[in-house]
Order: sequence, then C-alpha cells, then structure tokens
Amino acid sequence: MSGRARLTVFAALATLFTAWSLNPLVESGGWLPQAALLLALQSAVGAGARRVPLARTLTVASQVLVSLLALMLVFGGKMPSAAGEGLLDYLVTDFGALFRQGVQDVNEFAMPAPLTDGIRLLLVSGVLLIGLLVDLLAVTVRTAAAAGLPLLALYSVAAGLSGAATGSGGASWTAFLLAGCGYLLLLLAEGRDRLAQWGRVFGAAPRGKVAAGYAGGGQALAPVRTGRRIGAVALGLALAVPVVLPSMGSGLLGTGGGVGDGEGNGLGPSIQAVNPLVSLQSSLNTQDNRVVLRYRTDSPQLGEQYLRILALDEFNGVKWEASGRALTDVPKRMPNPPGVSESVLNGATEVQTFISSAQTYAQRYLPMPYPATGVDIAGKWRFEPAGRTLVGDQLGKDKFQNAQGVQYSVRSLLLNPTAEQLRRAPAADPEIAAEYTKVPDNLPAVVVQTAREVTRGTKDDYSAAVKLQDYFAVSGGFRYDTKVSSGTGAQAIAKFLADKEGFCVHFAFSMASMARTLGIPARVAVGFTPGVKQADGVVNVSMRDAHAWPELYFEGVGWTRFEPTPRSGITVPEYSRPATPQTQPSAPTAAPSASAAQPSAGPSTADDCPPDQKKLGECGPAAGQRNAGAGGDGPSAATVLAWTAAGILLLALPLLPFLWRGRLRARRLGSGRVLTAWRELGDAAWDVGILPDEALSPRGAADRVVSLGRLDASAADAVRRVAGAVERELYAPPGAAPPDAELAEDVLLARAGLLAGVSRRSRLRAVLFPRSAARVGWAASARWASLTGRLADAAARARTRIPLRGRG
Repeated sequence: MSGRARLTVFAALATLFTAWSLNPLVESGGWLPQAALLLALQSAVGAGARRVPLARTLTVASQVLVSLLALMLVFGGKMPSAAGEGLLDYLVTDFGALFRQGVQDVNEFAMPAPLTDGIRLLLVSGVLLIGLLVDLLAVTVRTAAAAGLPLLALYSVAAGLSGAATGSGGASWTAFLLAGCGYLLLLLAEGRDRLAQWGRVFGAAPRGKVAAGYAGGGQALAPVRTGRRIGAVALGLALAVPVVLPSMGSGLLGTGGGVGDGEGNGLGPSIQAVNPLVSLQSSLNTQDNRVVLRYRTDSPQLGEQYLRILALDEFNGVKWEASGRALTDVPKRMPNPPGVSESVLNGATEVQTFISSAQTYAQRYLPMPYPATGVDIAGKWRFEPAGRTLVGDQLGKDKFQNAQGVQYSVRSLLLNPTAEQLRRAPAADPEIAAEYTKVPDNLPAVVVQTAREVTRGTKDDYSAAVKLQDYFAVSGGFRYDTKVSSGTGAQAIAKFLADKEGFCVHFAFSMASMARTLGIPARVAVGFTPGVKQADGVVNVSMRDAHAWPELYFEGVGWTRFEPTPRSGITVPEYSRPATPQTQPSAPTAAPSASAAQPSAGPSTADDCPPDQKKLGECGPAAGQRNAGAGGDGPSAATVLAWTAAGILLLALPLLPFLWRGRLRARRLGSGRVLTAWRELGDAAWDVGILPDEALSPRGAADRVVSLGRLDASAADAVRRVAGAVERELYAPPGAAPPDAELAEDVLLARAGLLAGVSRRSRLRAVLFPRSAARVGWAASARWASLTGRLADAAARARTRIPLRGRG
C-alpha cells in the first residue's frame, strides 16, 4: 500500500473513531454503519481522483458530488419529490426540508434522542463533512497535524451535548480514547510517509553489534516507538489532568449552554430550552439544586400553586410538542378559560402572585399559575390564547425577550371543581374533542389495550381518568426513576408500560395518550411544582421542581390537572382522589412543606414593606430590581476565581511571542553592547519579512535593510549609524572609539521606520507574532541536542568502564 493510500485509510479511521463520541446522543447506533459506508465511499473517490491525478479543487469537488448523490440515494425514500424534479430543486426542497426537520428534532428532543430520519441525516452528513475536511488536510494538502482541528470540533460538539444531557461534564473516557488514538494513528502514518520520501532510513544498531559496522536494512523503528510513547503519555495526561481541575456545575432545563434562544450573562448556566422537555431529565438529576424562581402568593392552597410554562397538545407518534398557533397582544384582562361553566367560576378564588426569576433563568415562556387572568410585566411579550401562555417576542436578529431576572405579578383563578361536577360533565365540544383526541397511526396496540383493561367497568370519563391516574401512581407497580432514558415517542410509551419505570415525562405522556384512546381530550403541561415555602413566607422553586403532568378536558370544568407520577413532594388533586380506600402509593404524596397549606399574608404597603418583599417586586415601581441571592445560586468564589485565572491564562497564550519579544528587546538595548544591538536590529527587520543574511558585511546588510524596508532618510541614517558602530567594534583597535551612547535610540528609530513601511496586517503580525520568535525553538533544540549528547557520552563512558573493571 502506498503512503498516500495509507494516509487515506487512517484519515477515514480517525474520523470514524471520533464520530463514535456522537453515539450517546441518540437511542440507536444504526446511523454509524451508514456513516462508515458513505465515508469509505467518499475516501475511495478521493483516492481515485488523486491517482488520476486531478487538481486539488477537482478532487474535493468530486468527493462532494459523490457524497451528495450517496446521501440522496440513502435518504431518497424519506423525501418524496415530484416527478421530473431537477437535482437542484430536489436539494433545495425535499433534501432541505428533511435537514430542517432534523434541526427541529435536535432542538426539541431530550438526549438520547430517537433516531429520526432528520437526526440520522444530520449525523451522517456531519460525519461526511468532517471526513472531507480531514481527508483534504491530511491527504490532499499533506498537513495531517491541521486535520486535528475538524476532529476536535466534532469531538467538542459531542462532548458538550453529552455533558449537557447527562450532567457529567462531557463524553465518556472511551470516546476520548478512541478519538485520541485515531488522531495519533493519523499522525504516525503521515510521519512514516514523510520519512519514506527521504529514501532508505537506517535505525539504531541492534544490541550485540558495533554501530559503525552495522549496515542492516531494517526499518527505522526509533521514530515510531518514540511517537507511540509520546502518544501514550499525551493520552494519559489528558485523562488524568481533568481530574484535578475545577469544574462548573450544571444548569436547569438547558444546562450550560443548552439549546434554545436564551442568552447567558456570565453568572452560570442559563435555562434556554425552547421546549423545556429537552433538559427536564438533567434538571431532575442535577446535583446543583439552584433556586430559579421565588414568589409570594395569597393562595389558600399552596399545594395547587403549579407554575405552568406551556402545554404540549400535539402527538405525532415521534414526540409531544406545542402546535403552532397565532400569537396576539397580551390583553389587560384575559378571557375566561375555555369550557369553564358559570357555576365553577362562581366557586373560584382569584389569587395574586408576585414572582421573581433568577438571572440564570433565560426561558422564553413565562411561568404562571393556571388559569391566569392578568399579568403585569415589563418587556415585549405575546399571548397564546389556546394554551394561555406568554411567549417572549423577538427583539432583534436571533434575540428574543426572556424571563431572565424579571419580576412580575400574576392574577389567576383557583378553581375548586368537585368530583360530582367532573362526573356529570357532558360530552366535550366537538372541535376540542376532534383536536385533542388524535393519536398517531403508529401508536402500539398495547397502549390502547392497557387503557381499556384499566378502565373496564367505568361509566364516565371522570371515573376512567381516576382509574388511569391510580394505575400509574398506586396499583400498577410503576417505579419513579429519573435515570431511565427519556424517549417521548410511541415506542417509548410501550416500553414504559412494559418496564414500569420512568419519571414524570413518561407518566404524563402515557396517561395523556391512553386518555385520548378512550375519547377523553388530553394534553401535557410542563412547568414547576409549587416549591418549598420558607419561614419568611417566600416560596423557593428550584431546578428539581421541574415537572410534567397531564391535563384532561371536561366540559363545564375546562382543562383539569391529574397527577399519575408517584413522586415525593407532589399533591394529588382533591377532586381526583378515589372515593373508596386504596392501597398505599409507592411513594409519599405529601405537600411540599408542613406550612404549605397555610395561607400567606397579602402584599404589604409601600410604607412598611419589608426588604424581602421589595426584592420580590411587591412594593410598586420603587422596588429593587435585583432578586434576593441564595447560597446555592451559582458557583463558589474559589471556583469563579480559578476559572477566571484559567481564562486569563488562555487569553494570554497568544500574547506570549509579543511579551517575549518586548522583554528581549529591552534586555538587548539595555546592555549597551554594540553587537547585541545589531542583532536586535536584524531581528526587527526579520519581523517585517526581511530575512537575515549572515554573508553580508555590516555595511552591505544595512544597505539591504534600507532598500527592502523602504526607509525614510532619518531611519536609514539610524541603520547606517548602527552598522558603523558594528564596524568599529569589529575592526578598530581596542579602545579606539567608545560605544555610541545613542545606539539604542537608533535601533528603536530604525524599527519604527520598518514598521511604518509595511501594511497594517504585516505590522500587526510583526508585533504580535514576530518571525524572530523562531530563535526560541532553535535555542531549545540546541539545548536538547546538547543534553542528549552529554547523556549519550556519559552512557558510552559507563559502558566502556564496566568491562575493564571485570578484567581485573
């Protein structure tokens, strides 16, 4: 196999090894063989084009064309197109539509996400793109070291997404080891190919033979062994060093730079997911139980004070999502909730709630009690009438209003329907029934069968809903576990019914789906449980209060909350509790705190408003704008200082040549030595692109610098004065002429003239990345060669002494 063919193979292997780190992001690894096959085809096309040979641009173009055709062939059945459609139209319409669907799936699915056709296309095409760049850099351009950049980009994306999903901070060590080994193998293959181009390479003499007489034709094993040792040490350090470095915590519903539209502010991870289900599981598993919302309310039933974000009302078999609906301006008084009769409204209590969100909460949907009747908040917000939610409006390009650090008040209704009102509810409105009882065609039969078995013998929708709730929370043997894979599709529901373990997403999705199969309108709400009331009356809502629950529609009562999740800290609504005694639930369902059922005091007036209420925005416009801090709201001071120092050090790395050059210049010119100043002048010319020429005399070198540097008269005279001082130093009798006192000023004047004679870009490079910094590498290489030489001499002397001692 030729050297270039070997490079092609190892470039593809390095890409494939690094692509393995993407595997934890999806539920199935079925995309990886497809990616490997198409990557092999792309590499083979590149190898064939280089063998013809074709120009580099034509080689890359042929690889791109064949890759696109292969993708169209693999995903063609997933993208139906009109007959006779051209290739360009196909790529722009059908192919682009599947690509956009994949982007949407990535934004909305929790990880590990189901392997939809769109996500499969994104994964395979992304691996092909990285493989093309690696092949271009390593094989076509012959710079294998630079091929590590696209490999690093691929691994960084995978590690970042894996860390955000699991809270572990990155990909597994296995994925890192594979990626690192792939890159090292590529470098070794490239090094071997470069050595082979020099002809026959001789290695060290084997033991037992005299080096001078050894002329064997064996391969040079020393470079390969050295490379392997360096690679092993580098991988070991990379695996061990992160253990001792400080790490940052995770965020909620969009940990550490999660997907979505929100923006961080440097205070920690922001909650940014457009669909909160994306990171709900990581929020429940996080070790950093950060408080994200604080509120004070006059509700007499704090256990019912759920803060609802949005409703997911469309189930397409792959996921539950919020259907696209028209937004309107936020009304001063919101209309009555749909389907609620006058009798229920008359028994309702209007509740006032003052809410303050943390600076780390960048969600576009505003958490509110349901059903809200009025909201007082600053900023640009829009109202979605069907779900009764507030959504942040667009403020600019890729920038939206969010709930980060806002303070607002909400008026809402505390509905108190009775079990009898729900039992006697008439048939739902036909339009609502038609929309909210839709189930996908791929819903497994076990879901329908289980729903019918659980509700057998019930005579109304309310009794059936209570049976479903009790089946999940009490009698079905289900276990609450946040570590279970959070799939949301139809097959995930069937798996949940079989395994009987999951967390709130599984319980809510399953009950809503089963209710729809029984003809009961249902949807899934996402938000927060009531939280924990503090001694001062303020209620704290933390990351672990994130929750999902089903809402079922009953005519005359409206959308009604049910609680199938057997989780501690969740209250089952009074109207949904069975009339007959039941077995004990698998998990306690006590209220969030002992004082939760006690009504809190109403808002204080501005005159005697305590500081905690001022921070919650309850005292009018004069209230403080910053919300109260908590000890757990962010990383510790030591962690912040450590990461700040690391950031400063990282930013200072590119400035090292500039700092070294300035220090060296000051030391040279401060010494007062003529030859040292002459060397500084030569390096200043080298920095702007005038290579040093040691063969010229000082006067000839000065004329060359003046000519190539296009120096003005004053700078040219300065260069010639320094050259004259060098001639006197070298050729004049000792003590004939004292050193020039203005030698340093002449060097600086000449340097300024050299910088003024080049473009701005060349000037910046000369200052920030001076070419003369190569002397550092030369000096290090010379010292290393000297050290290894001394060690070799010492070892040789030791070997010659040992036999002599033995002879005596």
